[in-house]
Amino acid sequence: MPHPLRDGALGTYLSERVRPLFPGLLVAVLVALAAQFVAEHYGAPAMLMALLFGIALNFLSETERTAPGIGFTARTVLRFGVAVLGARISLELFLAIGWEMIGLLVLGVILTILFGVVLARFIGQGPRFAILTAGAVAICGASAAMAIAAVLPKDEKSERNLLFTVFGVTLLSTIAMVLYPILTGALGFDDTTAGIFIGATVHDVAQVVGAGFSISQETGETSTMVKLIRVSLLAPVVLLIALWWRSAGAPAEGPRPPLVPGFVIGFLVLAGLNSLGLIPAGIAAWLSSVSSWALLSAIAAVGMKTDMKAMLQVGGGPIALIVAETVFLALLILGGIYLLRGV
Repeated sequence: MPHPLRDGALGTYLSERVRPLFPGLLVAVLVALAAQFVAEHYGAPAMLMALLFGIALNFLSETERTAPGIGFTARTVLRFGVAVLGARISLELFLAIGWEMIGLLVLGVILTILFGVVLARFIGQGPRFAILTAGAVAICGASAAMAIAAVLPKDEKSERNLLFTVFGVTLLSTIAMVLYPILTGALGFDDTTAGIFIGATVHDVAQVVGAGFSISQETGETSTMVKLIRVSLLAPVVLLIALWWRSAGAPAEGPRPPLVPGFVIGFLVLAGLNSLGLIPAGIAAWLSSVSSWALLSAIAAVGMKTDMKAMLQVGGGPIALIVAETVFLALLILGGIYLLRGV
């Protein structure tokens, strides 16, 4: 019997499996680089740029040479990026903000998702779409949307809904980045309170940083810390969603979601190691950068895989849903701040 290592069979097998992925993967990385360049030089959101550039290159997802790598990036690289996000989370984040504010953040996530599911019923949207949009709004924008989409059963609208959600939360995040600092000033919030509000309500990390530091150094640091606590809620929420769909039974057109997604386990393991101080600061920063690039490449691939004509058919209901979820979260956090901090 031939030995796979001695006879080169393993190498041949890996070459046959991996080599076809390179062209599409390389295209997604190049789009991510272009998006980051535009973001750094012109102030545009990197995620939004990657998405738009990807949409413009939609034809590549139908090309035999690049399609396998684009699909791999939109699926596997995405999950890897979410898993590595765990290296940014530690117990110190929770202790620094206080348990009352953590409770408000957790409540904000739970109630926003429930609000989205209930509202979706009244405007004719399905529960999967409601959970996808509400989870993205409540936790961490595009990253949460992609993680939640990875565990929801797939149907013919899955990619369109994911593209719309990523586009919607990124656009709303950009608007909030401009408006929320003005709002906190009009309400007379001090720097710390303004940072809590911004970190608890703006969807994407980059826009949280932009909005917070546009007010002051203290606001920027506070908003970033609060936002990372919201990011830490991603893994348990995704796990609960996967378990709920598994117990409820997936629709006939989609496979059953995994009991515990591997990327969720990876997220939790890295978060635990970081909390124990077992990940050096330099490596944690490097992993954070790796995660950002993986997610940026993945969203570029998602854009390439989605037909813009299909996205434009979503109608007014989804737009109303994601805007209502955003407003609901802002009002809920605002009320909680007044209640807990007496501002």
